[in-house]
Amino acid sequence: MNDDSPLTALMVNFAILSLFAIGGANGAIPEMHRVAVDIMHWMSDRQFSDVFAIAQVSPGPNVMIVALIGFHVAGLPGALVATASMVGPTCIAAYVMTLIWDRFRTAKWRIAIQAGLVPVALGLMAASIYVVADAANPGLIAIAVALAAAIAGYTGRFNPLWVFAGGAILGLAGGL
Repeated sequence: MNDDSPLTALMVNFAILSLFAIGGANGAIPEMHRVAVDIMHWMSDRQFSDVFAIAQVSPGPNVMIVALIGFHVAGLPGALVATASMVGPTCIAAYVMTLIWDRFRTAKWRIAIQAGLVPVALGLMAASIYVVADAANPGLIAIAVALAAAIAGYTGRFNPLWVFAGGAILGLAGGL
């Protein structure tokens, strides 16, 4: 592979992104968007938003967005390289950290780090929501429906698939 290879670009970018995915792949969505849309110009805002939506509604892990971006860039080899680059470094780091982490179970610094990572992960998720919503360019009705769905999902005692079904019905009816 030469330096201009899309597979090399996918490998390098997603290997770096994997280290920022605190709380899962969704924590790296803003940077994925910046790389895929603004820097590399692999896709448009709308395409990124669509790929994100497909990854979210598909069964399986949220990291599926990486495979979809890789597939868009370089077909099946791109999907495989992007996915391996995103999960490989973090799997190795998680394995090594697990060996060390258990040793310091009662250490004050470990407890502080663990508590500090919660707001970091939540902040990254909030940034992801903002980036995807901005890329999708939703109207006021879509924003209101999303907020209502979030509140219903958080406070309701029903299967969240009903929230998805309601959104699908509104979308089909032309309400979004």
